[in-house]
Amino acid sequence: MTRRLAWLEGIRFFAAVVLLVYHAQLLLTDYAYTPKPTGFVANGALLWAASGELATDFGSRAVTAGMWFGYQFVDVFVLVSGFSLVLSLKKPMSAGSFVVQRCLRILLPFWTVAAIAYPVLAAIGWWTHSYIPDAWHVFAGLTFPLLFDYGGRLLLSTSGPWWFVPLILSFALAFPALWWLLQRWGARNLLWVSCLITFGYRALAVWVFDGHPTYMIVAATASWFPFLSMLAKLSTFVLGMTVAQQFKVGMGVIFWSDFKVLAVAIPAYSCGFVGQFYRVGWVVNDFLIAIGLSLICMVVFRALCRFNWISHSCSWLGSHSYSYFLVHNFVIDRTIRLWVHQDLSLYRQSLAFMIIGTLELALIVDWATPRVRSGAIAMFRIADRKLRQPLPNQSPSESL
Repeated sequence: MTRRLAWLEGIRFFAAVVLLVYHAQLLLTDYAYTPKPTGFVANGALLWAASGELATDFGSRAVTAGMWFGYQFVDVFVLVSGFSLVLSLKKPMSAGSFVVQRCLRILLPFWTVAAIAYPVLAAIGWWTHSYIPDAWHVFAGLTFPLLFDYGGRLLLSTSGPWWFVPLILSFALAFPALWWLLQRWGARNLLWVSCLITFGYRALAVWVFDGHPTYMIVAATASWFPFLSMLAKLSTFVLGMTVAQQFKVGMGVIFWSDFKVLAVAIPAYSCGFVGQFYRVGWVVNDFLIAIGLSLICMVVFRALCRFNWISHSCSWLGSHSYSYFLVHNFVIDRTIRLWVHQDLSLYRQSLAFMIIGTLELALIVDWATPRVRSGAIAMFRIADRKLRQPLPNQSPSESL
């Protein structure tokens, strides 16, 4: 990523950290608050009461209240992914080559984390007499996406946030077709079509499939599964693609002044934020939140990255954000369940440890991933040499 886009990497890493704090807060309080489709005022009362369990003074309580909405950065991740994939197209590449390379970029770190995590989880579980993933879910995790499902139900037993991996893998598989349509139809037309598909699908998800968004706990026949489909966030991903396409030709929102960006971002975010408290708002709120929150973060991180040391730090940290995301739930789950429990003072003391410790583990994963890949390739070549059959007109000695 070029230095001028260090702010983008900063957003990526910041989103991963916010998701860590969000999941830690949910686990600590046993999901004391999630949004409900009961209106803005009713949710405000529930939110303030839940935040009172973690803080007493107004400032701390406000910060705590904000963390209940950390899930919104999932949509920022989706938008940034569409943006980044377009920027990654440095030279012409076949759809097959792109899909293989992109899927490996998603799956190799995942497999590395899984290969490291399962024995560690088993050791911790045995030592502390706590949860150990069963053999079936270990196999499911290690062989993903051989066992693929949108809901990530086979992965949830190991790490709840891993439901996101099937989603980003779906977008990687769909990207060549979306890129072709972007060139053929143009950015505006593709964006309109994707919005019609997403909003229409989300309406079906709410009123026909009887589902609810991933960040809520409400009674619904289909639970959260309809909102795990790629279609539920297609417009957000396509928006990222269209913004990147404009950026590459020196146009679009990336070149707007901060004032103009915020003039769009704040109303969009406000409408999306309020909309999440109403069933009718579930149709469009994630899209509006992605627009508003991404633009606000862009303004903040562009300002921060004017300082060289912050710019370099953002570039470095952003390169580890995916592994950070994959690892973070293990850290917070074992820290809170085995040490913190519901002790607020211990939680506050351990929060910095969880944030920094997750980064250290992410660095280990990113160090190990290319070595895992090299080892797998070497093992395949050895097996291929031993098992390969000679050609019809070739002697066995010539095939070696």
